[in-house]
Amino acid sequence: MKIIIDAMGGDHAPEEIVKGAVLARKQLGYDLILVGREADIRRCLAAEGAENDPGITVHHAPDVIDMNDDPTAAIRRKKESSMVVALNLLKDGEGDAVVSAGSTGALLTGATLIVRRIKGIRRAAMAPALPNLGAGALLIDCGANAECTPDQLVQFAHMGSLYAQRMLHVDAPRVALLNNGTEEHKGTPLQQESYQLLKNTQLNFVGNVEASQVLFGEVDVIVTDGFSGNILLKSIEGTAKFLLKAIKGVLMSGLKNKLAALMIKNDIGALKAMMDPNETGGTALLGISKPVIKAHGSSEAPAIVNAIRQAAEFAQSGFIQTIAESVETMQVEITQS
Repeated sequence: MKIIIDAMGGDHAPEEIVKGAVLARKQLGYDLILVGREADIRRCLAAEGAENDPGITVHHAPDVIDMNDDPTAAIRRKKESSMVVALNLLKDGEGDAVVSAGSTGALLTGATLIVRRIKGIRRAAMAPALPNLGAGALLIDCGANAECTPDQLVQFAHMGSLYAQRMLHVDAPRVALLNNGTEEHKGTPLQQESYQLLKNTQLNFVGNVEASQVLFGEVDVIVTDGFSGNILLKSIEGTAKFLLKAIKGVLMSGLKNKLAALMIKNDIGALKAMMDPNETGGTALLGISKPVIKAHGSSEAPAIVNAIRQAAEFAQSGFIQTIAESVETMQVEITQS
């Protein structure tokens, strides 16, 4: 297994990216290709004592795509950027998956233009796993597609259901449509038309789900357009940060509370880990013909380790081949609905 890493992408690149890669090499044993400015990468490898590791290869790419760059323009113009070079290496079969903490828009555009979508898939989608009171829930899409059509949401539902089966090990994933009410007639024309299509598929479609209910473990796959999905995701992340700070404030407010905090320190740590997006590593771009993982822009070394682990598991899962084999069934269901 060989994982290609965009070493220059993210808020803490290249130091934390390289540090995470070295940790992943020690913990997981995969071969790695670090793509980016060679001198900077080698300096970071030396700082980690890994400059002579035979399992880590450095591939020079002198340019970097900035978070402020226009995604499409950057992919087309910055041919020697670390992200574009990494995606081309994946396309050419030099590795099994790509991990990048760089610009989400650029990575999605690059993956679509360079690596290409699975034939028959109309849009790639981002599908992070959300913590809940069950085994977790998949949110698809969380920001790749601000505007969608009903048939695209049906494809998202199929990809999300298959991903939940393969990666979250859910036998019959309960698929729900994010909406502003549980009644069938609720929502805009997008939600209303998507509901009618979804209820006529072979998926385990359980109807609409409201945002207030997505974390209670009653559904396994939440289907929505990227605009609504991104708002939901950011709201959950913001609420989690707020609650953790509020809980910390209560526990540190007096001697009695501080003593109580010591007694439940491990439980609070577990709760914090459950709500930390870095614990999952990254988000797979579903619908792309080869594995591409988007790590959080603020990823530090532990998050990169988790993203590399996720990339390897995704590559080994057979998910992409399963999607390719399911496209015709998706189309038949959409046409007959």
